[in-house]
Amino acid sequence: MKIAIIADPLDNQNAGVHIYTKAVVEELARDNRGHEILLIRQKKDGNWPELEQIVIPSYRFPGFASLRLFVLVPFMLRKAKADIVLEPAHFGPFNLPKSVIRATFIHDLTPIKFPKYHRWHSQFLQKLFLGRILKKSKKIITNSRNTSRDLEFYYPITIGKNKPIPLAVDSIFKPDHNSILPKALLFETPYFINLGTIEPRKNIVRLLAAYEKFRDVSDKKCLLVIVGGEGWKTGEIMSSIKSHKYHSDIIRPGFIPTDMLPQLMKNSVCLIYPSLYEGFGLPILEAFSVGCPVICSKSSSMPEVGGEAAFYFDPNQTEELVDRMLEMANFDKKSRDIIVQKSLHQASQFSWKKHVDDLIKYLVS
Repeated sequence: MKIAIIADPLDNQNAGVHIYTKAVVEELARDNRGHEILLIRQKKDGNWPELEQIVIPSYRFPGFASLRLFVLVPFMLRKAKADIVLEPAHFGPFNLPKSVIRATFIHDLTPIKFPKYHRWHSQFLQKLFLGRILKKSKKIITNSRNTSRDLEFYYPITIGKNKPIPLAVDSIFKPDHNSILPKALLFETPYFINLGTIEPRKNIVRLLAAYEKFRDVSDKKCLLVIVGGEGWKTGEIMSSIKSHKYHSDIIRPGFIPTDMLPQLMKNSVCLIYPSLYEGFGLPILEAFSVGCPVICSKSSSMPEVGGEAAFYFDPNQTEELVDRMLEMANFDKKSRDIIVQKSLHQASQFSWKKHVDDLIKYLVS
């Protein structure tokens, strides 16, 4: 069969959906499972010559984005005679013949479930289009059982036609990966690390409150390194950082290239991931894969990813997070080594090969 992937996230994003799309495409370039693979994207590069690629540029003038999405992309898909069209970014595909199997990937439902954490236009577009997209999709893929439950609750029409398929991490995330970090990221003092786009859902304000209490009571000095670019509605977060009692020990390096992240996480005391809600929680698995212990919320999908290896807390309880931080900071080497081995074992349960095997099997069934 001819499977087309709307691969725009390769060219217009650098976070979650970009990571997902790139991983799936790379796996299919290694092994197409006996199918023709077509990529629809915005820019041309030399990657993946094994795959057919159609470039439909995106221009910045009024109305072109809609023209491209609703007319140009569907036209090229019909012309290419695609049997299945997968939209990894959950906003489509649109305007295809009924004979084409439409598949959409739902990463999370935060604009629907927690609209206050998103910008107005994101909420509006989701409410306007998502129901129709899900109704017309013949196949729906989610990244966790929790996302599937959310989907079926808000959109009962998806019951029986959605399948959770867990994600995995880039092959660069492995315990023996070594990269040369710039001097600014080489810390002599132990540090906790937090990773992700800075936005309200990530619960960073509570992390900052817990960090202050940790420093007040602990005899172990640890820095707090918050890695990630600024997202939206960051006013309260930035204000909390600026006015923090231990402001000089909070490091904000911004967005860090992927090849530096394994070393940066491996050198840390642990990853702290206090998010209020995640469709999957990829940084948890990235940390495990390099042997980095994890403290994370016991909410939404995170226990599915963390298994028995993560240290959990209620994301609404600052004191619980402080307790986990104190616990992690005071482990001796033997105890930490046991945690690291549990982390690596948990990471071994996930792979992109398995994800793509299950994905293709579901799409063509």
